[in-house]
Parts: sequence; structure tokens; C-alpha cells
Amino acid sequence: ILGMHAKPDNPELLEAQQKGIKIFSYPEYIYEQSKNKTRVVIGGSHGKTTITSMILHVLKEASVDFDYLVGAQLEGFDTMVKLTDAPLIIIEGDEYLASPIDRRPKFHLYKADIGLISGIAWDHINVFPTFDIYLQQFAVFIDTILENGKLIYCEQDKILNNLVQQKSTNVQKIGYNLPVYQINNGVTSLIFRDELYPLQVFGEHNLLNIEAAKAVCKSLNIEEKLFYQAIATFKGAAKRLELIGHNLETNIYKDFAHSPSKLVATIDAVKKQFLNRQLVACIELHTFSSLNKKFLQEYKSTMDRADQAIVFIDEHTFVQKNMEPYSAQQVKEAFNNKDILFFNQAEKLFNYLTNLNYKNTNLLLMSSGTFNGTDLARFAETIL
Repeated sequence: ILGMHAKPDNPELLEAQQKGIKIFSYPEYIYEQSKNKTRVVIGGSHGKTTITSMILHVLKEASVDFDYLVGAQLEGFDTMVKLTDAPLIIIEGDEYLASPIDRRPKFHLYKADIGLISGIAWDHINVFPTFDIYLQQFAVFIDTILENGKLIYCEQDKILNNLVQQKSTNVQKIGYNLPVYQINNGVTSLIFRDELYPLQVFGEHNLLNIEAAKAVCKSLNIEEKLFYQAIATFKGAAKRLELIGHNLETNIYKDFAHSPSKLVATIDAVKKQFLNRQLVACIELHTFSSLNKKFLQEYKSTMDRADQAIVFIDEHTFVQKNMEPYSAQQVKEAFNNKDILFFNQAEKLFNYLTNLNYKNTNLLLMSSGTFNGTDLARFAETIL
């Protein structure tokens, strides 16, 4: 079974090829193990892990027997993959490549009964060099949904909406939008049949994720009231607006946000949840896409809602990826924000953050990396 972590010259792969051993990509193997199950595949440029996690949480609360494949460790689940004789499987469907020798996106291989797309925002520039090529992968995904299956999609995403409307397929199209909600004293609540359901997550992107999960659960015959009761106890996936420290005046969050669309949504969520607090937002640019000079322009104005915006790129990252480093000026121009602070050494960044005044101020640390191995929870303790 071959994953993307291996390179084409991997010794085990070469030996298997030489001996004529059947080689499955990871998604191919998952499909083979689930071809007699109802397959729900969660796709999209953002929110996949959270939506999948929400569905798993609700199904577990409803005592439904199911298998799953998810991209993060979840509270209440011992593993990130489960394969049994259950009649249903929930799959987080990544658009990245299946394996080094199979250049198809993973989510093309699952043949969903119920397929979901949360939104489309250009990513993985190293394998999808233009937006049109990237967009085409989602068009193909829609085509792979089985006849008489269901396509659930976010109507708020104009690009996705246009794509869905252009498609004439034998699948039922189910759109979703923002639900009715309110924010009181830093707590977001959903309203269903005149009853309030306080949530443990927040942000419009998470409210859309909840609506996506609700549409899937409805398709799986979960009663709406049970859904609301269960989702109110959902604490969120790891590194998704994860609260790592707080006192009466400050909340410190870490988040997996790294792409432009995720950056905007995450900053917007914290600002709207705490209208009377300042926000210091720091992002580590770490992925191949975000370090590409052509793609960097996609970050234009993405941090404008933060009261103080900071960009960190570990100086060693450019060396490891054999790429030309950015200057502070190039970062400011790309983000279209002359006030952005730029750091390329973790020690200097965290010295600066340690010395800030956090009175009535939140801190948001965003990265798909590790801030050069910094223990963020311990750092949070030192500044509170």
C-alpha cells in the first residue's frame, strides 16, 4: 500500500515493482475495503477535516455503526482510520495526488454515494500549476459520484456554485448556506424551532461546516433535533481554532490555517466573536504553495482585519525546499499591507510576542508547520 510520503525511488516500492506485486495507492485500498458500503466523501479546499469530524461526532452520539478515514486525531476516537464490517464509511477526500506513481487526486478514487464540496480555493500549486487545472479536479470529482447519488455543496461559494450548475449529472444536488445564529458573551448559538443550542466552536466558516455536516446527516436519516443536541457538544478538531491558553482578558488560539481562504476565515471568526478585543494574528508560511512567489500574491489583503499582522517564514525552510528567500518588503507588497511585521527566526518572533501587552487582546497563531518546533502551549503559559 503506497502513500504520498514515499518517493518513486523508494526501495520497497522498487522491489514490489520488480517482483510484480500488486500495488495499491492508499485511496485505492480504502475503496477496495469499502466498495460494498455506503461511501460518504467530504471534499473541498477547506473545512474537510472539521466537517468529517462533526459527522463522526454526531453519528457516534446517535449510536450509528460506521467506519471512517479522517485527517486529524479526534477526541473520542482512538485512531484516524477504522475499517470493520459496518455498512457505512465517512471519508475525508483530499484532492492531493493518490501516490507517487498514481497522479490522480485521492477523492477521484472513492466513487462516492454522497459527495460533499465545502468550497474551492486554489491550493497545491506544485501539482496544479493553474487555477483552471485545480478547478477541473472538482469537476471530475462530481462526475465520480455514483448515479442517483447526492452532491452536497456550499451555495455561498460562487465558483463552486457555478461549477455545480454547469453539471448535468444524475445526482441530487443539495445546497447549504449559513444557518440562523446569534453571539452572546463570546458564545455562538444555533436556533432550531425556537430553541437555542450553544456551540463550543465559532466563526462563520464553522457554521457553514455545521450546515454541511447537517446535510450529510440528514441524508443518513439522522433526526434534526438529535443533530443539534449532538453538535452542541462538538469541541472541534485538533489545531482548528484550538484554545491553548486564556485568562479574563486574553484568548490564545492555534490553527491549521495556511491557505489564503483559511487565513481570512480564521481571522474573521476571532474578530467577530470578540468584537471588543484587539487581535494579534501571526501566520507561518510553510507549504510549497505559500512559498512560491507566484502564489504569494494570492495572500493580498488576507490579514487586513487583524489589528496587528505578523508573517513568519523560518529561514531554514527556504534552504530545505531549495527556494529563493523573501525579503520583508516582498511580503508586505504581496499582502498589500505596509504594517505587517516579518520574522524569519522563531526566537526573535517569540521574543517579540512575549513582550507585547495582551490587555483586552487575543493572539492567533496559524501554521501547518511547527514554528520551528516551538511548544505553543508552554509559550501561552508564559505570556498569560
